Amino acid sequence: MKKLVSEFKTFIAKGSVIDLAVGVIVGAAFKGIVDSLVGDIISPLIGLVADTNFTDLVWQIGGVSIGYGAFITAIINFLIMALVLFIIVKAINASRALGGKRKRGEQAAPAAPTEKTCPYCKMTIAIDATRCPHCTSEVE
Repeated sequence: MKKLVSEFKTFIAKGSVIDLAVGVIVGAAFKGIVDSLVGDIISPLIGLVADTNFTDLVWQIGGVSIGYGAFITAIINFLIMALVLFIIVKAINASRALGGKRKRGEQAAPAAPTEKTCPYCKMTIAIDATRCPHCTSEVE
């Protein structure tokens, strides 16, 4: 039992688990902001044009009410969340790409040679060749 508790403590203390927990909490808070944006700003503006509020859009089938307006609001929430996440990921990728570039004036290290010249026929051959493919001489 002590080993299990010890392994659990090690697992919880890992940075990736803590990062995941922080991401979930921030994501939940961000969802509240997006819900408010859609429910308090976007839906009323669309409702102004459509002359109704999305939450009022309901189908009555017999004794059952189907609230398709709430579903439309959920789709708008999803699209906004996906757009914001897309923009964040694009910005992170762009910043990582900038970090990988060389500074101005800094030159790349010269590449190791991949070819050599045959001492007998003077043709270019692979650096690791032991025999020249042109004159069949053995090379170092």
